[in-house]
Amino acid sequence: MNRFNVRKVAVLGAGVMGAQIAAQLVNCKVPVVLFDLPTDAGPQTSGSKSGIAMRAIENLKKLKPAPLGVVADAALIQPANYEEHLGLLADCDLVIEAIAERMDWKLDLYQKIAPALNPAAIVASNTSGLSITKLSAALPESIRPRFCGIHFFNPPRYMSLVELIPTPTTEPGILDQLESFVTTAVGKGVVRAKDTPNFVANRVGIAGMLATIHEAGKFGLSYDVVDDLTGKKMGRASSGTFRTADVVGLDTMAHVIKTLQDNLADDPFFPSYATPPVLKRLIEQGALGQKSGAGFYKKVGKDILRLDPDKGEYVAGGGKADTLVERILKKPAAERLKLLRESSNPQAQFVWAILRDSFHYVAVHLHEIAECARDVDFAMRWGFGMKQGPFELWQDAGWLQVAQWVKEDIEAGKALCAAPLPQWVFDGPVAAAGGVHRPEGSWSAAHARFVAPSTLPVYQRQAFPETVLGTDAPAPLKAGTEEFRNEEIRVWSLDGEVLIASITAKLHLISPAVTEGLLKAVEIAEAGYKGLVIWSPDDVFSAGANLESLLPVFMKLGAKGIAPEEKKLQDAMLRIRYAQVPVVAAMRGLALGGGCELAVHCARRVAHLESYVGLVEVGVGLIPGGGGLAYIARRAAEMAGAGNAKADLLQFLSDGFTNAAMAKVATSALEARQMGWLLPDDVVVPHKDELLFVATAQARAMADSGYRPPHRATFQVAGRNARATITGQLVNLRDGGFASAHDFHIASLIADVVCGGDVDAGSLVTEEYLMTLERKHFCSLLEHPKTQERIMGMLQTGKPVRN
Repeated sequence: MNRFNVRKVAVLGAGVMGAQIAAQLVNCKVPVVLFDLPTDAGPQTSGSKSGIAMRAIENLKKLKPAPLGVVADAALIQPANYEEHLGLLADCDLVIEAIAERMDWKLDLYQKIAPALNPAAIVASNTSGLSITKLSAALPESIRPRFCGIHFFNPPRYMSLVELIPTPTTEPGILDQLESFVTTAVGKGVVRAKDTPNFVANRVGIAGMLATIHEAGKFGLSYDVVDDLTGKKMGRASSGTFRTADVVGLDTMAHVIKTLQDNLADDPFFPSYATPPVLKRLIEQGALGQKSGAGFYKKVGKDILRLDPDKGEYVAGGGKADTLVERILKKPAAERLKLLRESSNPQAQFVWAILRDSFHYVAVHLHEIAECARDVDFAMRWGFGMKQGPFELWQDAGWLQVAQWVKEDIEAGKALCAAPLPQWVFDGPVAAAGGVHRPEGSWSAAHARFVAPSTLPVYQRQAFPETVLGTDAPAPLKAGTEEFRNEEIRVWSLDGEVLIASITAKLHLISPAVTEGLLKAVEIAEAGYKGLVIWSPDDVFSAGANLESLLPVFMKLGAKGIAPEEKKLQDAMLRIRYAQVPVVAAMRGLALGGGCELAVHCARRVAHLESYVGLVEVGVGLIPGGGGLAYIARRAAEMAGAGNAKADLLQFLSDGFTNAAMAKVATSALEARQMGWLLPDDVVVPHKDELLFVATAQARAMADSGYRPPHRATFQVAGRNARATITGQLVNLRDGGFASAHDFHIASLIADVVCGGDVDAGSLVTEEYLMTLERKHFCSLLEHPKTQERIMGMLQTGKPVRN
């Protein structure tokens, strides 16, 4: 298959979804043109008729959660309109139509753009439920083989799922090309859906939300209690059910429900698709959820009120699950479902009911909505934030036993409809295998066989792709050849060329055991490998130093007992920086405090787009103590020295100081690059499961290119005058009430380190010299009562103490 080379993408429609799809493309460095209707030119649009698109691009800067990794990148989206700029379509290899969910509007637009399209371009409609086959009928026959549906989930930056929907005339190779692009270049999890109403995730998810509303009313549960039950306690998105509806928009939810009502009259579950009266009332009142300020919930000041549907009023919220049910939900799957079903507690009965309804629904509909059960489970994981899809949970709890319970409830009239479970549930390969997922593949009800995962080349880049229960896929931390292990780190290799160090401690906190393991990894890599990659198979690189592990030493010897441990950590950072092989940090998720320091001392960083990086030690009343401040000072000197003219070091130091003193955290890998935690040569990877592949490829390429570590060199520091300037600014913050006395004290110590202490401007220092200052101030703060308050508060509550 030839590579699908996407030079530019056109997004048609600058509404909420279209603009945010454009933003995600820009995040991934894909050039994009955002089209919308022409408007009369006005002063607010600088005389352009692309005012709608321009305003949508400007609005991206204000949205929360932020659709852009870096706000300034909004300027990279090119605004356009259908009257003046159709000629731009000739340069676009992919056209994503994302206008309103109106069949007539979409068909009219297709007629307009068809003559201007690049003859080889893929055209895709971003719709949440309209028939892709009907949409394709409006296109010329020459375009139909390159047309399909593409369904991004909102918000596109953060939701992993993208559904691809072919028509009978879509060329299979076109879909393969688009799947490869969306996976690698845009970083999404792709599920291929059949062209049925609402496709896979919304079909199952909205049916589940309707079932939840029905069962909540049946058992008399308030919305806040339901959300507490159906959120993290059930391994689902923390927003639960009704908060999720508010975030999505009640009008949007009603639209998706109407698609079910209009197209599925023969569905045995059709009666359950009726619009809930409370939803209808809220929409009639203009209470559309979060965007209108009220829905199932309403924020009044700092309080979140919930709707009481019987009174029609908003009342105090905060209801929680019963302790008994909370305990049950922590049990293993088989025991959990048995206890829920047999309990007389209404909350437990409710949870069993919605799980039974979901098992019933996906079994009945599998053959028509998805190629196999794996697609359903991935769709619900990636689109609705579930830890386990419905088929996975069913299989985990005991396939035939759960099937029997569901069958009994259907026969007793407790289920949403009387349709029996399909016969394949009880007889044949699924029953014999104990579930729908097996090592050879997942069950396809349409084809009556197990279907293997995709073999597209794009997935060969994923050493450990996301898998479903029952596939017996190798666990990353048990794979490969192990070279060293202790209780908090594993050092291993997949290919015998690049060594991998995986921190296994909780949140991958850096303890003396981790430091020992990292030093051992460098030693092993230098002896027989091309490079070393620091990578772990979850969404934390490292959340920092493990303060709790040092408490016994501190209690016995005080700060003087911590100083040697701190020096060991600093020495390990320098050992990594000056290793004879390239050390690559493969970053994903949190890289905070010591995690950030570990990353910046590596020869290169390969970061997943969703990486959150920063020095946050001031939150526990400390300064960075693992070389982070020495790094800030060194980088300032390097940047100042890069120019020909004599530079003011303080100018280059200012941002680094502020980031550390205010514990600023980059909210994306792109922002981390802006803040200096990533350098221009570092690599940002859109897809989390390609991170290890890219990191090992970088380490191998650096080695093959003759990598040598940097020279140990002295560099200039800003000195006492710069320190005085910063301190003066801090005094104003303190005296103005913007910083506490302790925050002022900590920030002054940070300034002392990054400026080089009490020396003249331009003095030459070493990293070791600055690390000695770091260590001295770090240990002095450990003795400070207010720092001790902050540390204990964080250890006990997980939240920062402000004092």
